Amino acid sequence: MKLQSGSNSDFVVIIVLEVLRTNQPKFLPEEFPSRVPRDCWFLRWFRLMNSCSLKAKYCAPSTEIAVSELSRASAEVSEIVFFLLGAMTIVEIVDAHQGFKLVTDNITTRKPRSLLWVVGFVTFCLSSILDNLTATIVMVSLVRKLVPPSEYRKLLGAVVVIAANAGGVWSPIGDVTTTMLWIHGQISTLPTMKSLFIPSAVSLAVPLALLSLTSEVNGKGQESSNVLASEQMAPKGQLVSTVGTGALIFVPVFKALTGLPPYMGILLGLGVLWILTDAIHYGESERQKLKVPQALSRINMQVPLFFLGILLSVSSLEAAGLMRKIGNYLDAHIPNIVLIASAIGVVSAVIDNVPLVAATIGMYDLTSLPQDSEFWQLIAYCASTGGSMLIIGSAAGVTFMGMEKVDFFWYFRKVSGFAFAGYAAGIAAYLAVNSLHFSLRATLAQAPIQCSLNRYNDFAGMQFI
Repeated sequence: MKLQSGSNSDFVVIIVLEVLRTNQPKFLPEEFPSRVPRDCWFLRWFRLMNSCSLKAKYCAPSTEIAVSELSRASAEVSEIVFFLLGAMTIVEIVDAHQGFKLVTDNITTRKPRSLLWVVGFVTFCLSSILDNLTATIVMVSLVRKLVPPSEYRKLLGAVVVIAANAGGVWSPIGDVTTTMLWIHGQISTLPTMKSLFIPSAVSLAVPLALLSLTSEVNGKGQESSNVLASEQMAPKGQLVSTVGTGALIFVPVFKALTGLPPYMGILLGLGVLWILTDAIHYGESERQKLKVPQALSRINMQVPLFFLGILLSVSSLEAAGLMRKIGNYLDAHIPNIVLIASAIGVVSAVIDNVPLVAATIGMYDLTSLPQDSEFWQLIAYCASTGGSMLIIGSAAGVTFMGMEKVDFFWYFRKVSGFAFAGYAAGIAAYLAVNSLHFSLRATLAQAPIQCSLNRYNDFAGMQFI
């Protein structure tokens, strides 16, 4: 391989790509060229991350400090990666035992409008304990079995996307961005659930109410099928489902009781489930797929690896001081926490919300914006629900696009307006519930960041109460 004038880092990137292409074909397409062009987007991305890391290194007074920053960032990112691995494995085990049939089998309504609301709120509840991707797959699969191909079925799938993004907001184990904020200490369990449950429900109820008025929903009803009833639950599937769900719900309780990080709680729950499934299926060679080792081989490892790369990249920008500069710029030009959070939510419809939230965590620290302040709660809400405004704005939307072959423009014409209405209504509900006054000059003064007003004293013309 020949590079025109590349650096050693370019050569390393090429070697890594070649190894992935040869030994791990699932990570790269088969037609990936053996000679990577210099303007390859993949190479540009790696070089960008490399330059960020080098900047962090050269900004540090010594190599020891750079290594210390890397160790700190790796420890923080590893907590999220281990948590995701544990949660994804538990969900995979429950799914292998057909545990979600306990929920889906109880959906029997045939009325289009009723089914719209039932699917929405069942997804809302599921996504509060499952990740958005799993909740979307489960519910879209259910919808495909209940309703024949039609415009109405596409709308039901769109409702699943909106509900999955909304349901994960108010639970620390729901949406991954909320989990990130929870693990990093920006939010805690009970205040988040109390403050964000109503806005999350409103962000779903408004699109449901508007969609209920459309001609597709008011048309002729669809007959439900009994396909789900033919699928048999695995032995002791109900017990495994109960223990698995309990393990997920137990994590916030574990953190509150012991003070240990959440990934310890999720790994404890996984260990209990591992012992249980091995005991249930002991000596049954035909049921090996129901055990934890097989479940670990089926989970999508690209998801935690994606988080590992993104979060370490953002950490390099934070170590270089760039994130703080961006935060100061936003403070100077948009001195209003509601506007900043709302703008981040709108951007999350185009850019993945994980790097956005990771960047926000790097922009502001807990000394200036304390735990459970309105800003962090709004970030949790906006970054998750904002992704519903475009079908490419969330993992749930992309999954729905692939399963139902829905194109971008159909979603934009039929659903985006309703999703935006729900997004805005949820922000209004949050402001009403928390008695915040939407004022450009007064919002920062009323937020709990008054303990560090000296950070904003440089802003000319600002008046703090």
